[in-house]
Amino acid sequence: MPVINSIISMFSTKRLAQIDFFKENPIQVQRDTLVELLRRAADTEYGLKYDFDSILTAEQYRERLPIIHYEELAPYSERLMNGEQNLLWPDPITWFAKSSGTTAAKSKFIPVSKESLESCHFRGGKDVISIFNKLYPDAQVFNGKTLALGGSSEISKTNNNCRYGDLSAILISNTPFWANMMKTPDQSIMLMSEWEEKIEKICDTTIKEDVRSLAGVPSWFLTLINRILERTGRNNLHEVWPNLELFIHGGINFTPYREQYKRLLPDPKMKYMETYNASEGFFGLQDDPSDSSMLLMLDYGVYYEFVPISELTKPHPRALLLEEVETGVNYALVISTNGGLWRYMIGDTIMFTSTRPYKFKITGRTKLFINAFGEELIIDNAIEALKQTCEKTGATVMAFTAAPVFMEDGKKGAHEWIIEFGTPPADSENFANILDTELKKINSDYEAKRYKDMSLQRLILHAARPNLFNDWLKEKGKLGGQNKVPQLWNDRTHIDELLKMNQG
Repeated sequence: MPVINSIISMFSTKRLAQIDFFKENPIQVQRDTLVELLRRAADTEYGLKYDFDSILTAEQYRERLPIIHYEELAPYSERLMNGEQNLLWPDPITWFAKSSGTTAAKSKFIPVSKESLESCHFRGGKDVISIFNKLYPDAQVFNGKTLALGGSSEISKTNNNCRYGDLSAILISNTPFWANMMKTPDQSIMLMSEWEEKIEKICDTTIKEDVRSLAGVPSWFLTLINRILERTGRNNLHEVWPNLELFIHGGINFTPYREQYKRLLPDPKMKYMETYNASEGFFGLQDDPSDSSMLLMLDYGVYYEFVPISELTKPHPRALLLEEVETGVNYALVISTNGGLWRYMIGDTIMFTSTRPYKFKITGRTKLFINAFGEELIIDNAIEALKQTCEKTGATVMAFTAAPVFMEDGKKGAHEWIIEFGTPPADSENFANILDTELKKINSDYEAKRYKDMSLQRLILHAARPNLFNDWLKEKGKLGGQNKVPQLWNDRTHIDELLKMNQG
């Protein structure tokens, strides 16, 4: 075992025992988390409004406080940014994670407390290191540099000395100096706001470095990797960085990109770890290389509730407690945190794969779906169907979006897809037929609507020109590491813009 791995093991022993404890005692740990959150925030404006002091059980908490979305949080964020304090959390809030999201045009400003940085976001990062070191005690990752590819937003200040930027910029700005010594490029490049210039600077400074791990969003790393290979004339990334061994990824589903990464990172020693780190908190990480699901992290100062998708259309959806969830069911995630979020629905949907311990997969977004005809197509369905179709056709997918074609003038409806291929299929009609068949296999509601073309005709497929999706994001001012094109949308807002750009 390398010396640095031995040191990490020594410092990780206590933490790994704590993780084992919450895996064995999940309900107790979550109850303790709720009690502590309510105690800390009892004298805040929100705590007084809902009389936190008198809430004694999880059931009382569930019944008393409403589930909120960003629309309800926004007035509090605005007041905090104007200098007010003690509204949602007792400690001063001076940092805000700016998120454009994927389902709203407006920017969101999520309050980030010092506690949420330390005991949630940074603890999550440390746990990734501890768990990886436990799984691979002889790995050489820690003897080199980590290339972390974050968002494109620089840190901005308000008149009241509040600062905001995307989450990666906030984490970079608050990372201890000793941790930054293990990363590349330097902070000035990582915080650059102009994405294309940033990519070139990263290439300039990292090609000669001993990069041993990557951390970031898979789709945006492809842009960087392809540019590095173009500039170096190499065939794969191991020819540039022979000691590269680990990719820590998150932000989007990795399935559509897996085959491309196998070609770009062909060394069998290459390892992958998925994490679930959002502006609102760090929620999960992959702790078993043989299982693609993630462990729900229960002691990060986050209290979880889960709303069945079937409840979302109701005026007052009922959330389930952790002990009430089942495997194989889609839930919208509701969180209460030490950053001052109270029963906040973040917009992601998850499905539990295990309840001993609690492990899950991200299945999509609460607003990213197509249900124009009662077919209830979610992102998880779309990605699985694409995976099967790519395996059968040899194609690879860089990006995609789909939307409904509505029934008009006696015409039947359909789903319309636009896909940017890495490797295009030999026959696009065959690809469309297989994709349609796979969707019917995966989603019985889609199959029912497709029966004899009664409600839905076969999907319509368009091949996107190279870089179409990047160009669309650039036009929206969203080109950067944490911005994404909505993959499914229940109206034609995005796809019509993309189709128009594709013709230009």
